[in-house]
Amino acid sequence: MATVGTNNLTLMDVARRTDPDGKVPAIVELLEETNEMLDDMSWIEANDGSNHVTTVRTGLPTNTWRKLYKGIAQTKSTTKQVSDSTGMLESLAITDTLVIDNAPDPAGMRLSEEFPFLESLSQDIQNTLIYGDVLTNPDRFTGLTERYNYYFSGSGDDTLSSYNVFDATDTNSGGDNTSIWLVGWGPRAVHGLYPQGSKAGIDAEDWGRDLVQDANNDYFPAYRTQYKWHAGLTVRDWRAAGRICNIDLSNLEANGATAAGLINLMIRLSERCHLNGTRPAWYMHERVRTFLRIQMLENNNTNVTFETVEGKKVMMFDGIPVRQCDQISTAETAVVVQP
Repeated sequence: MATVGTNNLTLMDVARRTDPDGKVPAIVELLEETNEMLDDMSWIEANDGSNHVTTVRTGLPTNTWRKLYKGIAQTKSTTKQVSDSTGMLESLAITDTLVIDNAPDPAGMRLSEEFPFLESLSQDIQNTLIYGDVLTNPDRFTGLTERYNYYFSGSGDDTLSSYNVFDATDTNSGGDNTSIWLVGWGPRAVHGLYPQGSKAGIDAEDWGRDLVQDANNDYFPAYRTQYKWHAGLTVRDWRAAGRICNIDLSNLEANGATAAGLINLMIRLSERCHLNGTRPAWYMHERVRTFLRIQMLENNNTNVTFETVEGKKVMMFDGIPVRQCDQISTAETAVVVQP
């Protein structure tokens, strides 16, 4: 199912190609420690500066069963042009010189002190990948939720992204709804964006040692590093991703094996999504992942397994990695049926 060709590049692949000196790959490695999504995501350079214009296919051409001396009907696929923007996220790490200069390994200590800034960047990007909306936050980019914001009722238009959204419950009374996502990453499916001419959209500038002000406007000497991450998202083929929405978390935790029917819903979604030629992965909050394992055990289900991938133990559902993503909210607004 998954593709491993040279066209389906992760952020680390892009970083190594665009910055062979190693500074950006080192930053990406740290970002990956707190964002499992980066192990899966495909990334493509934007084709219009910091924006990306792409043709999204909305329908396939029809074919002709030809007879002798009969022509072939001229048909074409239906498409629409979409422009996706990128957003620039930045952070300024400030560390007191006393912390660094008195350490046995000053460079290692400085990196250790700045790691929380990288973790925060990674979490903000992941949150925007899921919930970003340029209509409410124009300085960001549009994430998955705004593209899969209705569910399919079983009748209606199956050419809309709502066809790949399944409703987990009809109660939605607890105010603690959440979602499970299945995303097939690839250059013709769903992929991240980085600006033209950049080094994977990531940079770090060492501003050295300077006097900075504290909360009382008093000065102290500190080291400063500015981190930048310029990123975006494109869903070129909505069929390559989907969502299980309206998972009532309190009901799930109260009723365990009988609530929500996670396994059945995940099977239905994986069959619905077009994942050939992609690198697919599941994403869910750790509380949902816990109860997926519980439902698997209590129902003697064998869909969930653990495999060793590149030396790491990875949870799999039907051969697709199941990632913990705590940026998925447990207080989502209830999703409604496609109007």
